Amino acid sequence: MPYKVSFISLGCAKNQVNCEQMMALVANAGHTIQVEPEGADVVVVNTCGFLASACEEAIDNVLEMAELKRAGLLKKILVTGCMAQRYQEEILRELPEVDGLLGTGSYDRIADAVAEVMAKGSKPCYMGDIHAANQSGERILSTPPWYAWLRIAEGCDNRCAYCVIPSIRGRYRSRPMPELLDEASELADAGVQELIVIAQDITRYGIDLTGRRQLAELLRELCKLDFHWIRLHYLYPSDITDELIDVIAGEPKILPYLDIPIQHCNDAILKSMRRRDTKASLTAVLRKLRERIPGLVLRTSIITGLPGEDEAAFEELCGFLREQRIERAGVFPFSPEDGTPAAEMPHPDAEEAKRRAELAVDVQSDIIDAYNESVLGNTREVLCEGFDGQAQRFYGRSYAESPDIDGRIWFTSGRDIPPGTFVRVRLTDTMDGELVGEEEGNLL
Repeated sequence: MPYKVSFISLGCAKNQVNCEQMMALVANAGHTIQVEPEGADVVVVNTCGFLASACEEAIDNVLEMAELKRAGLLKKILVTGCMAQRYQEEILRELPEVDGLLGTGSYDRIADAVAEVMAKGSKPCYMGDIHAANQSGERILSTPPWYAWLRIAEGCDNRCAYCVIPSIRGRYRSRPMPELLDEASELADAGVQELIVIAQDITRYGIDLTGRRQLAELLRELCKLDFHWIRLHYLYPSDITDELIDVIAGEPKILPYLDIPIQHCNDAILKSMRRRDTKASLTAVLRKLRERIPGLVLRTSIITGLPGEDEAAFEELCGFLREQRIERAGVFPFSPEDGTPAAEMPHPDAEEAKRRAELAVDVQSDIIDAYNESVLGNTREVLCEGFDGQAQRFYGRSYAESPDIDGRIWFTSGRDIPPGTFVRVRLTDTMDGELVGEEEGNLL
């Protein structure tokens, strides 16, 4: 019997790809996918479980769906993803409103779970092998039609002391290159303009398959496909090779925008957190990248309040940010996660970690403001993503802005511009930390 199924996906882009695969499986089983949860037979809440705050957001979403269920506006709630994997027993015990669970090793059982929870009224609980989960499969894209994610690997082997990813996503597994190229070709044929290459660590791609890093080779092949932009997310700094830099610098389709999480710069903290970097090695790789990739924009993530961070180490971190002038940075207070070595180490209390995060954000805000001022007068290629009637401006992104995390470029034009169109925009001003400009002409 066909059912109406609604999906809510939380967390990162990798999680969103899993949700897109689940939607395709459910549709192929004959069910109807609907956007709004009201009126659905089954709502699937695909959760993040990386941090305690992400779990709280997931629980809030589940409880919101439970209210709809009590009001008779939906029938069943399935919880999937990282929180389901990490806290299976707690969910079953403390959230009786949940009608079934699927862990990160069982996304491919979603159609079975929908049928079981509706037809039998039982409470399915599928927890497959997280080290062998199927990564391939058809997707129903949930992004705008002009960009899509390409997840090239699953899991992580870095085992940083503060991180739970290996325990909920498994060991690092690269997808075979032919499979990736087939999927990418389908995305290009569907009209995707911007391909965003993602994994927990894309620099390790291929090492588990062939014993050598193959990201540079994969990127060369992707550049042969009909994409306008190729963007890279999550490169581990110590694994960035000269060959990879040459490909990024030499391939026009690969954007000079690199997301390289460094977390900290203090040598003792990096070592205790099981990072393979030092302050000197980070400085060296960032300098090399800037020297060899013209116009490079860097994004990173920083954690304040890590074990071992005293005031001197925090000031060192702020000084490093001021020196390196990294254009984009997400700053997060340390979250001691259950089951991680870092949670058992002495560390600043939560309020102090939060205070330091706010101070680091202030440092970063000055860097972003200076960067924005430095590019005024330049003309940039911008991917138009829509029109805001209240602001009476179009908005979009250049190579320097990744979707959902880096803000927008706002611009005026004397014509109607369909979303998904590339235009040339001359940057003239800033507005609330974002760039403002005016169109100079259609690129395509």
